[in-house]
Amino acid sequence: MLDKLQAVESRFEELCARSEQPDFYNDPKKAAALLRERNDLEPIVEAYRAYRKAEQDMLDAQELMSDPEMRELCQETYKEAKEAKEALHDKLRILLLPKDPNDEKSVIVEIRGGVGGEESALFAHSLFRMYSMYAARKGWNIELLNYNDTELGGVKEADFIINGRGAYSRMKYESGVHRVQRVPETESGGRVHTSTATVAVLPEMEEVDVQINPADIEMQVYRASGAGGQHVNKTSSAVRLIHKPSGIVVACQEERSQMQNREKCMRMLASKLYEIEQEKLESAVTGMRRSQVGSGMRNERIRTYNFPQGRVTDHRVGLTLYKIDAVMDGDIDEIIDALATAEQAEKLNNSQ
Repeated sequence: MLDKLQAVESRFEELCARSEQPDFYNDPKKAAALLRERNDLEPIVEAYRAYRKAEQDMLDAQELMSDPEMRELCQETYKEAKEAKEALHDKLRILLLPKDPNDEKSVIVEIRGGVGGEESALFAHSLFRMYSMYAARKGWNIELLNYNDTELGGVKEADFIINGRGAYSRMKYESGVHRVQRVPETESGGRVHTSTATVAVLPEMEEVDVQINPADIEMQVYRASGAGGQHVNKTSSAVRLIHKPSGIVVACQEERSQMQNREKCMRMLASKLYEIEQEKLESAVTGMRRSQVGSGMRNERIRTYNFPQGRVTDHRVGLTLYKIDAVMDGDIDEIIDALATAEQAEKLNNSQ
């Protein structure tokens, strides 16, 4: 590990020196990539330098322990430095874990009502609201792609982009089946019903990130439906793209022009095709399905929202929180932190 840390420090110093050269910004795209790399390496280098300092403090304290007048003070200094070194060692192991290359990307989120009829659509709307409020807490913004609501205020399907650096690093844990247990608004007898909704989270990809043959795409246009202003049902502005080789269908109706809706559809399609290729690659390399944490498999029940008991349980890490109102208002960082920690622990275990 120390050899790797020395190499990281050398690379960081090289990037710092390069960024001070007069011609550094002649190629803005390359400069931006090098600055991102430098910023990614900086926390590792800072921790490594702190680790070396703690190590040196231990050696210095040991040398001075032979002096009876300094022994007690040096023992305390040695103990503190040793504890710091051990903590930094663990931190460095985590910092050196391979990162998901998509962690810094924005995300495309798809929510679908599942089992439970109208109640599942109402729950899908609750999830859309939860993620909207979470995005607002993070300073991210939401760009609506496709939103089909029901007469009672539920959502059949909601597709949207969460724009924000690092959105995927947090939102990727939300993929899967979400289950709700509550008395539906449509229930007159007060019985608790169980319904589900599915969430899919994809890193947002540009067309340039994925090779798409225009000849493989069939484009259909139609009139938008639902909320959306004066243009609804008057012009064929909504766009549906069908990727013939894969059978993937994407749609967008939230913009006023065909061109804008098509552009958003292409971003959705690129993200879906990227996900398919990544799943093929992982299957070929590992020969097994992804681990449950962060897997995003839609057939996995990942979380239960029990309203009568006021609890939310994430089944992947066995975490139960009795603050369902706060969670539904977008306070989900505690859940996501637990999932991220579990993923790190699994990676550490696999790296040993």
